[in-house]
Amino acid sequence: MSELRDLSPSECRAHLAEQQVGRAAVVAPDGPHIIPVNYALVDETVVLRTSPGTLLATHGQRAVVAFEVDHLDPVTRSGWSVLVRGSTAPVLDVAQIAHFRRIWEPVRWAGGTRDLYLRLTLAHVSGRQVGTPAPVPGGLQHVP
Repeated sequence: MSELRDLSPSECRAHLAEQQVGRAAVVAPDGPHIIPVNYALVDETVVLRTSPGTLLATHGQRAVVAFEVDHLDPVTRSGWSVLVRGSTAPVLDVAQIAHFRRIWEPVRWAGGTRDLYLRLTLAHVSGRQVGTPAPVPGGLQHVP
C-alpha cells in the first residue's frame, strides 16, 4: 500500500497549472453544492468563468469557497489532490478581463454564455499525493 505525502505549495501550484477542470464548493441556503468548472491559474489566482444566475455566481461570488482539482490513475494506484480555500471576487475591470482572455480562453463543455469572471484568492492551498505518478509528457505546463 502506498504512503500519502503532503505536497509543497509549489507542487500544488504546478498541479493547479496543469489542469483545466476542477470543482468549486459553495454553500447555498439549501446546503453545500459541488460545481464542476473550467479554470486557469493566472497571476497566482484561480480564475473561474460562469454565467450570472448560476449557483456559483449567486452563492460563490464575494464568498469563501473551496476549490479542488485532482488526478487519479487507477492502474498505478497513484494520484494527487489539491485543495484551495479562499474568497472570490468578480472581475469587473475590462483590461483585466482582456488580460485573462489573452492568456486563457477555455473551451466550454456545456452550452451557454460564460461572461462572469471570478477570481479566487489562494488563501489556503494544500495537497496530497499517493503513489508515484507517471511523468507528464513534455513536463508541466504553466499558464503565465
